[in-house]
Amino acid sequence: MSIHGDYDYDGDLRLAHALADHADEVTLARFQAEDLRVESKPDLTPVTDADHTAERRIRQMLSSARHGDAIRGEEYDDQGESSRVWVIDPIDGTKNYLRGVPVWATLIGLIDDGEAVLGLVSAPALRRRWFAAKGEGAWTGRSMSSARRIHVSRVAELAEASFSCSSLGGWEKQERLADFLALTRVVWRTRGYGDFWSYMLVAEGAVDIAAEPELALHDMAALAPIVTEAGGRFTDTAGRVEGPFGRDALATNALLHAQVLGYLGS
Repeated sequence: MSIHGDYDYDGDLRLAHALADHADEVTLARFQAEDLRVESKPDLTPVTDADHTAERRIRQMLSSARHGDAIRGEEYDDQGESSRVWVIDPIDGTKNYLRGVPVWATLIGLIDDGEAVLGLVSAPALRRRWFAAKGEGAWTGRSMSSARRIHVSRVAELAEASFSCSSLGGWEKQERLADFLALTRVVWRTRGYGDFWSYMLVAEGAVDIAAEPELALHDMAALAPIVTEAGGRFTDTAGRVEGPFGRDALATNALLHAQVLGYLGS
């Protein structure tokens, strides 16, 4: 991988891989464990002992390797103040994880001066990993030395597009189910791959559109750089906020973005 421009996130990306390696050890060891401990958070979403242990381990490593950087995670309070912020989701897809469905991942993102510049998604039960850094393109592979570059699709018409979503409930809760259904009627195919995987499939060109109606920064910070470095576009569903800083997400191959906003952007 070569470095372009005045920024160099190569060291940060190598660190992100090391963080993911340690998180994978924790999450794989507890996946399908009979004594897995599950609790309900105040918002009634589940959290497991693996979520807590993985995030603690990542925080400990970051505090040592990047002691001047801030850390923002899903399970613990924000740590530090800096223009560089690591954003961690120890297990994206916890409901899958606790039911034994292998579609879950650790998300590691870096925001530098208000810009999402690095993302890594590690899905060890799928034996997959995706990563990107600003100006370096998007890649898939278990390490930086054994990876292939990925690109979004060239599909330019909704009638030929594959759309990946999560559940209908979120759209209904937001009173946007009619808009969602209208989009499903004009695309070629709709499938519920869900969570991080929808966005990685967009980055790989296997899917052309992914959208969710309600997300937090820790859900999106790692995803946005991978999609955009693969040639796609990542915004909120209104198209007004670029990157992972809105309250929901729309990712496309860029060619379809304006067309999708015509349905979801109201």
